[in-house]
Amino acid sequence: MSTALASGHHWVTVWAASAQGAYPVGSTVAQPDLSRALPDVRQGLVNQSLRMLLRPALWAPRFRLRLSNRFGDKPLRLRGMSLGLHRGGGALVPGTRVALPDQTMAAGAWAWTPAVTWAALPAPAPSMQGLSLAFSAWVEGASGPITWHAKAMTTSYLSAPGDRGAAMSDSELGFPHTTTSNFFIDALDAWLPSKVCALVALGDSLTDGTATTLNGHDRWTDVLQREWWAAGREDLALVNVGIGGNQVTGPAPGASPWRGGPAATERLVPDVLELSGVRTVFWLQGINDFSDNGQADAAAVSKAMAHAVQRMRAQGLRILGATVPSALGSTRPGHGSVRQDAQRRAFNAEVRQGALFDDFVDLDLALTDPLTGALHAAFNGDSTVGEPGDGLHPNRAGHAAMARCILQKLP
Repeated sequence: MSTALASGHHWVTVWAASAQGAYPVGSTVAQPDLSRALPDVRQGLVNQSLRMLLRPALWAPRFRLRLSNRFGDKPLRLRGMSLGLHRGGGALVPGTRVALPDQTMAAGAWAWTPAVTWAALPAPAPSMQGLSLAFSAWVEGASGPITWHAKAMTTSYLSAPGDRGAAMSDSELGFPHTTTSNFFIDALDAWLPSKVCALVALGDSLTDGTATTLNGHDRWTDVLQREWWAAGREDLALVNVGIGGNQVTGPAPGASPWRGGPAATERLVPDVLELSGVRTVFWLQGINDFSDNGQADAAAVSKAMAHAVQRMRAQGLRILGATVPSALGSTRPGHGSVRQDAQRRAFNAEVRQGALFDDFVDLDLALTDPLTGALHAAFNGDSTVGEPGDGLHPNRAGHAAMARCILQKLP
């Protein structure tokens, strides 16, 4: 009998930040100047500490991390690794840091760490909801190209090059540099009762959180998780694997690095099928495929999605989809054209017929103004930096509206 069956527990992914490429290729939000922290992109981090923040959907006294060197070109040597409870800024709550063994990953590899038991933490309780973990480590030698998630919507911390010691301290004083991206970590698992499962949110910037509040945790995935917490739901973990700029059908495998990462159909294995405890996938995507950069038509996107859905269903997963809200008139480069909107409408018609997914949520109905055909004015704003909206990305109010609609379709 397996350990999981014997204990009545299993691994469930409770946080993710999809590995999408090598720094600096990607779409960031409010990224500080990293030239002093990373003066040589090819060298990456050099004998240097990092402290990355992770916000679990659910808590347990036992965790493991998935580390990724997927887009690296040399072995990644992570030393002095630990998990600690985030106190604020780059600081940890004293006495909460638990060590992980050193790990070396070959270029192109990703792997789970051994499990760590966190005796300093209580059993899962509502008092832990909304708190963050901090992963600390230092890189031995040069990391080479850094595998990253560009748009984390959360501030993390880097030491100056050559500072190995910062990772070993609870203090924030060794971390003068900040980043709104996530380096080297793409998933976190918790050891939870067998009734607990994960729902994976697969998509692009509408899921990744462009135009939501930096460090405000108000993407639709965050809002929905809080609604579950308020309802006493300790059996569902919502995991965000959105990537800003991501497409369903492109770029082609082997193409030049694209800021939106590999096609969604190419990242099913690391971002869905190899995550733990997944039973449901919510897939919101297509607008980038129809843009000037994508130039795909609705039929091609529907066909690619249908094949991917079959692959996920074969693993026993339930797939929910969504209609795509309008970007008509968007000021975002590559978006806003009549052609894009026509393909979006054709794709939505296919979704509404009901054959593509097991069920769907009509986000187009919720977010698109029927009078103008564009994103509703109430949802068109940039909550990150307080600027006017771009007509493509919903603000925090728009994400709350999305969460309300999606909640109605979930158990």
